Amino acid sequence: MGRILIAEDEQRIASFVEKGLRANGFATTVVGDGDAALATAIVGGFDLVILDLGLPLRDGFAVLHSMRAAKIETPVIILTARDSVRDTVAGLEGGADDYMTKPFRFEELLARVRLRLRTGEARPEAGVLRHGSLSLDLRTRRASLPESTVDLTAREFALLELFLRHPGQVLAREQILAHVWGYDFDPGSNVVDVYVRTLRRKLGQSRIETVRGMGYRLS
Repeated sequence: MGRILIAEDEQRIASFVEKGLRANGFATTVVGDGDAALATAIVGGFDLVILDLGLPLRDGFAVLHSMRAAKIETPVIILTARDSVRDTVAGLEGGADDYMTKPFRFEELLARVRLRLRTGEARPEAGVLRHGSLSLDLRTRRASLPESTVDLTAREFALLELFLRHPGQVLAREQILAHVWGYDFDPGSNVVDVYVRTLRRKLGQSRIETVRGMGYRLS
């Protein structure tokens, strides 16, 4: 069971996240301002921190900077309403391990929490997802192969990020639509197939495998 610090000043969101994590077996501590977040993180004993940027007294960027300056290497997932690329880059370059914008789906947050806890002992390079010889820089939104760097559109980036966060896992078209395009997208659309073909052209035909009748997976 992991211990998670939730630094969130919106009580409704904090309660929602706390209840969901506790239901999945995690121990949680909730604080509502930046000073309390930093003081609690310094005390230690946490396996992961979920950090809002818009905290009172001391914002999330300042909390994160102080944590890393104090050599606190606890994985941090930023959870915020700020969705600009500038804020994303600042958070990742400041030492965050992941970044989610509000509104969010709890299932995705839970998946990211579990991923960070699995990799917490050997902390990956901040802001980079890797699988084999393929890497994705979350700051520049570019994919890298041994022989080249690949520019991606916004949808291609989101789709590749989803695959890299679930390597080897079969992702159904409906699941991909929900995460990349949203639940209100037409489930009968072939847009997933179109974008998978585009990624294959850019990254290599063998990287994304079709699992007949089920979906796709990063091989």
